[in-house]
Order: sequence, then structure tokens, then C-alpha cells
Amino acid sequence: MLRPLLLSAVLLASPLLAASPASAQTPMHGVAMNGEPELPAGFASFPYANPDAPKGGDITYCVVGTFDNLNPFILKSMRTTARGVIDTIFGNLVFEPLMRRNAAEPFSLYGLLAENIEMDEDRTYAEFTLDADARWSDGKPVTPEDVIFTYETFAEKGRPPYSGRMAKIESIEKTGDRKVKFTFNENADREFPLIVALTPIIPAHAFDRETFDRTTLDPVTGSGAYTIDKVEPGQRIVFKRNPDYWGADVPSMRGFHNYDSITIEYFLNANAQFEAFKKGICSVYTDLDPVKLERDFDFPAVKSGDIVAESFEMSIPPVVSGFVFNTRREKFADPRVRRALSMLYDFGWVNANVYNGEYQRTLSYWQGSELSALGTPANEMEKELLAPYPDKVTADVMDGTYGKDLIDGREIGRDQLREAVGMLREAGYEIDAGVLKDPDGNPVSFEILIASPEQERQAAVFQRTLKRIGIDVSLRLLDDSQIQTRKQTYDFDVMIGAVGFSGSLSPGIEQLGRWGSEAAKAEGSFNLAGVADPAVDAMIDAMLNARDKETYVAAVRALDRLLISGAYMVPMQHNTKKWIAYWNYLDHPEQPSLNGYELDTWWRKAE
Repeated sequence: MLRPLLLSAVLLASPLLAASPASAQTPMHGVAMNGEPELPAGFASFPYANPDAPKGGDITYCVVGTFDNLNPFILKSMRTTARGVIDTIFGNLVFEPLMRRNAAEPFSLYGLLAENIEMDEDRTYAEFTLDADARWSDGKPVTPEDVIFTYETFAEKGRPPYSGRMAKIESIEKTGDRKVKFTFNENADREFPLIVALTPIIPAHAFDRETFDRTTLDPVTGSGAYTIDKVEPGQRIVFKRNPDYWGADVPSMRGFHNYDSITIEYFLNANAQFEAFKKGICSVYTDLDPVKLERDFDFPAVKSGDIVAESFEMSIPPVVSGFVFNTRREKFADPRVRRALSMLYDFGWVNANVYNGEYQRTLSYWQGSELSALGTPANEMEKELLAPYPDKVTADVMDGTYGKDLIDGREIGRDQLREAVGMLREAGYEIDAGVLKDPDGNPVSFEILIASPEQERQAAVFQRTLKRIGIDVSLRLLDDSQIQTRKQTYDFDVMIGAVGFSGSLSPGIEQLGRWGSEAAKAEGSFNLAGVADPAVDAMIDAMLNARDKETYVAAVRALDRLLISGAYMVPMQHNTKKWIAYWNYLDHPEQPSLNGYELDTWWRKAE
């Protein structure tokens, strides 16, 4: 099915077709999802990176878990692929996309493998001109054939979301020695050209499509600043900076990837990881919060100033984490039941007794931004979007009054318990001899999967409150690999999880993977809750196809109202600051990104 793409690539490279009329569109150095990119052509660097950062030295990152694979684009071992190959925290060390995201803007991209992009106003196509200097780590040039090979291979052998992108592409054509053109079909939306620009590209000469979907521990070839130097399966991976890295002076890369060597060490649990940090094995510690800082940071290296703890204010909505209901299971299929249970997470007690009052209750998926529905009545545009789906949004969420009695941090009392029981009775449930029973007379029980002592404390509070209305909740502590397997196959009742790696001021196609109906059926997706609602799909579609900011904001708020009303998870709490501890031989730029800090802009001080 995909072979015609390669044929078109060959034909369009011929002299006859190369003489076709030029497009009237002007190639752009950058592109924004809405409006224009903020940085002009010829910009020096991203504002949160230091282009004069010294290069050299080494750093060691530490993570909990294991790894058995170096190919991050396949379903097999997807969640146990070595960190750093492509990585949202440590940086994409090996593979790179056509364009790179600026973390100081909601959603704008600038050239990397491609020096520019050309699109029509309706974004029905995107043509990229590859940088003449772009090279793979073995010295071979990056070509349009590599781009075409990437998409064909991902479609045949890749994992979600990469495997599904061909569904929105009519054709991929080589239109010049360094040019590749994507023409989109009716399934595409206005964001999709940016998603294409962000897709990592792989070399055709270094991968065999027939064996692509098999795990490998052989170092893979990419175009990034680092090559894989050493691999100790499950324990350690070492990346070495490529002295001939082609993109060192590309504006979007200046000030990034400043270490000669990056080591990622793996640990069995969080306690072992923390002890390794205290001993100086790990350079940074990111699982930090104000409570842990007060409770656990009194050891000698902190007192001497060898370890620095610092917080960065984030300018994006917080990551939403909480108790995720698996709605594929009958016991959580009724939204009335989920809403009732959602009322019974005792944030007030947790905040006072676990977090020293330092946290805020999370109630919206874009809390603290103009995209949030919290405290804001639906406007006419939102009402119009939601009109075909009556009763999907509860009245209090629609009028903006939802959450006023939850966000103030009061502990759960009898009134909330009575209200929750009343909602359950409306759904046909009854309490009999202290036991909550479903409409068929079966006792209500479920299991919460947990992965750490902190999660165990949070789950125990929820368990205790639910017990007061006769629900039997058990907790099961699993190691990282077991948790990942359960996630991938949706083998759980309830688990503590996050709906994304980070918050966003520009939610987009990733929402399909988190909440879309198709993702609910795809193994390994991030739609852990199993949301399969035409209303949710419609709001995501409206968001992706919005042509102005007003329409975009309305669509996201309408989606927020649906997700809140659907009670697919019980959001817990958040802090607007991002904390990190690090050994004082490290330094970082003064200006933060919207995310707070970016580890791939840090450097090691001169000895």
C-alpha cells in the first residue's frame, strides 16, 4: 500500500518534473499553531538557552526502572526503552525532528533538520527544505528519502502515535534534492503539519524495515548531538557527544547539549535513587517537592552547600495526576458512579497532613490558564459546540460553579459523604449492613495499583474514605516493569497516573491519544481511562481545526467541561513551582522556560 510513495519520490526527482512552476507561498523559518512565531528569522538562540554556555564535562541522570531496548519507535518494550534516545526531560540525544519546539512560546516551531517550511493558508500541504549541512552521526547526509522511509516504516512497524500518522497523509513526495512535500487528506487538521514537523526522522541506510519492530540493544544511528557509547542492559546507558555534530550552530540548538558525556543510571526503586543522589552518583534529583525538601534534605552535602535546591515558577497548566478509572470495566462505566467516588478524595486532609498546606487542589485539565473552564460560565461559542451533546456536561460545570466547595481545602465531612451516597443511590446502589452494593446486589470493591510509597500514602487516604461508605478497596504495590505492562494492556481497575508528561498552553493532537475513542482501543496508548465519547472526539476536532484564538479557547474549554463532568479520573493536587536539587558543579541559564527549567540547557562549571 505504501510503495507508491517511493515511486512518486523517484519520479518527482526527475529533471522533467523539477521544472514545474514554483509555489507562490514563501518558505518560513518558523511556524506557530495560532498566529505568528515570536522569534524573527536569524534569531540567535531560544531565550531560555545560553548560547555562550561552556561545553565539556559529564553529567549523570538517575531514573527508576529498567530498559531492554534502544529503539523508541516500536510497540514492543515501548515503556522500557532506554531513556535519552528521545526524551522529554533529558532531551532528544540521538534522534531529531524536522523542526524544534520553542519552550518559551505556547506552540511555535523553528528549523532543525529542515531549514524552512512552506504551507498554504489552509495547511493542505507542507513542504520542507532540509538543511544542507544535516548529517547522520556516521557522516551521511539527511535526505528526502530518509523522511519518506521514516513515515513508511512507522506506518508498517511503528508504535502509536507514529504508526497512525499516514492516515492523514495523501502523499509524500521528493520535490528537490533537499525538498520533501507532504500533501494532507481530509482527515488532517490545522495542527497536523506541526506534528509532521516534530516527528523524529530515522536513517534509511541504518534500519532494516523487516526487523524494525524487534527490540535491539545495538546502538542506533541518529542525527542528534550524541551517539550511544556504552550499554549495560537494564542498568546504565552512556551517551557521548559527537564532535562532528552537524547542528551545533543551528539557532534552535545553540546553548543546548553542553556535556561531553551523559550517563543515565537505573535503580530498582525511588529510595535507592535518592541514596545515590546523596552520595554524588546522580547529578540532579527531580522528584522534589517542598515536603521532601523539609523532611529529607538535612544531610551533609546540603549543609555544606555542595547540593543546591531550587524552585522555578511554571507558566503552564500543571500536570494532572490522580486516580484513573478504567471505564472499560463495567463497575466504572456509569459517570454518576465516577462522579460520586471523585467527591471522596480527601484533599484537605492530604494537604494538611502530607504536604504541609503547600499544594492546591487540581480540578481542571488546564487549571490556572484561560483554557480552563473552572470558575468560568460557558460562553455562547462553547454552548454551540456542546449543543449536539445535551446532558454530557453537568449544570455546575456549565455555569462555572463546580469546585467552589472542593478547592478551599476543607477535609471531607458528613455532608460530602451523604451527597456521594445520594448520587450512588440515584445510580441504583444501596448500602446494606454497611456494605455498598451495586444494582445487581453485588458488593462494590476494586483494586488501586500503586508504584511508590508516596502513591501508597495517597491511595490509603482514598481507601479510608471509601471504606466509610462501604466500599472495599485493596492496594497493590507493583514494580515499574509490572506497572508498565498493566498500563499497556489496560489490566487494572484504578491506578495512579498522569494524563501527560507536562501541561500545555497549546493542547493539540496529543489529546487524541489521551482521550480519543480510537486510542481507547489501541494497545499501548495513553488513554488509560478508556474514554470513548463522540462529544470528546468532536471537541478535540474543533480544537485542532480552529482558525482563530477565540474558537480555539472555546473548544478547549468545552473539552475541559466534558472531561470534568465525565469524572474519568480523580485529580489530586499540584504545586505551581517546579523543584529540583543538584550538585553545585552544575549551572543553568537565568531565564526560565514556560516549563520552569530545561535540563538540556544546563552545563558543568569549569573546574
